Amino acid sequence: MTAVTPSPASAAASHTPADSAPVTVGAAPLSPADLVAVARHGAHVVVAPEALARVAAARALVEGLADDPEPHYGISTGFGALATTFIAPERRVQLQASLIRSHAAGTGPEVEREVVRALMLLRLQTLTTGHTGVRPVLVETYAAMLNAGITPIVREYGSLGCSGDLAPLSHVALAAMGEGRVRNADGDEVDAADALAAAGLAPLVLREKEGLALINGTDGMLGMLLLALHDISLLLDTADVAAAMSVESQLGTDAVFAADLQALRPQVGQAVSAANLRAVLAGSPIVASHRDPAVCTRVQDAYSLRCSPQVHGAARDTADHALMIASRELAAAVDNPVITDDGRVESNGNFHGAPVAYVLDFLAIAVADVASISERRTDRALDPARSNGLPPFLAHEVGVDSGFMIAQYAAAGIVSELKRLAVPASVDSIPSSAMQEDHVSMGWAAARKLRRAIDGLSRVIAIEVLTAARALDLRAPLHPGPATGAVRDLVRTVAGGPGPDRYLSPEIEAMTALVAAGAVADAAFAHIPN
Repeated sequence: MTAVTPSPASAAASHTPADSAPVTVGAAPLSPADLVAVARHGAHVVVAPEALARVAAARALVEGLADDPEPHYGISTGFGALATTFIAPERRVQLQASLIRSHAAGTGPEVEREVVRALMLLRLQTLTTGHTGVRPVLVETYAAMLNAGITPIVREYGSLGCSGDLAPLSHVALAAMGEGRVRNADGDEVDAADALAAAGLAPLVLREKEGLALINGTDGMLGMLLLALHDISLLLDTADVAAAMSVESQLGTDAVFAADLQALRPQVGQAVSAANLRAVLAGSPIVASHRDPAVCTRVQDAYSLRCSPQVHGAARDTADHALMIASRELAAAVDNPVITDDGRVESNGNFHGAPVAYVLDFLAIAVADVASISERRTDRALDPARSNGLPPFLAHEVGVDSGFMIAQYAAAGIVSELKRLAVPASVDSIPSSAMQEDHVSMGWAAARKLRRAIDGLSRVIAIEVLTAARALDLRAPLHPGPATGAVRDLVRTVAGGPGPDRYLSPEIEAMTALVAAGAVADAAFAHIPN
């Protein structure tokens, strides 16, 4: 969709919904696009036959160890601080069920359907690696639940991001056992047993090792990271478009975005954003109207206009780094203990969420800064001392109308919250499990606040687009360029043009929906020659 070759983070996400092509699990690591397709768009899941063969082979090894009188962690012992306690064979089914029931201790609001589906898909992928020791029926049940649209109810709080996202994943496992509550394909809340029966699925009765295998993973935080990267890629393209509209409507110059100037600082993301700004502003009569130095005597624009590619580009580079970490995690088999390729059963610490938690926090910082510079561009458009001829607050009748004064307040309030959300969660740790789990990642918390931050960024950008579109109209008889004019026309499908004050909240909400759907970026880039 971009006017130039997209950065890796942009390439990881399409601005349009995924098609209905099935997603195969177990043949190769899932791609970010696969996850978005299943989690957000309901794509059908198929388990590769070779994956089921791997799973069966690993299970045979586990069952052999289960008969060994020597204890093996997670197979014939308790868990966590009880890892040295031997469990008799006749009590192990109860042990597995007790593990899931006790760990399904989440509290707070329901987590979004797409997040639950993402963590289910990622746990399914790990199960298909053959490193967890579960029976094939667990793989088949998780795939069938996804395909039937059965979404276990997972609560907001409960994960410390170490030993996996234990509570969220336990709620999913509980539902697979036919216990707890779920949402069916229609979104209705029902008993898990009823939902499984309606889909023709038998509740799972877990055996040795299987409870641990279902809950030891970074799947929740990784799923939210991948969904966030999809959305951030779209929003960064849209932020470039919004910045271009602000530069144009405030009579800024596009000269600072020249390729040779940008090349003097060879940052990859900066080059992408600068190229987008150049392309979106190309052919603008408004920009051309003050290109002559005899007409425009300003030496340089304010930072919020001039430095947009530097800020947006830094966010792009941060997203690219996060995508690299996410791609590595997609290729991982996270469980404890694991079945190694040579048949050993080994404890490990791969469930610790630090790699994912760090980049979730990095992204929250980038999101806050992109929103901050966007709000500053909006504020400039409303200030007659800085807007180069626009009326105060873009009001129709100054003194009677307030124009976009309070819309800017809304953006400022969101930016203030985003700065608070940028405080990292991953630097915190709180010990648990009788000090056995004495350092945790808080990756789930980092992911939850990033989701809220992304929602805030979409609203701040929407307010900038609304503001810039009104400012472009107020530059008449001059016309905007083809790309910015197309966005202005899109805005007019949900928001009125200049005139007396009106009820703005519905227009902001409608504009936010267009931004989130990628419609703003699509409208602009559709009018840029290839």
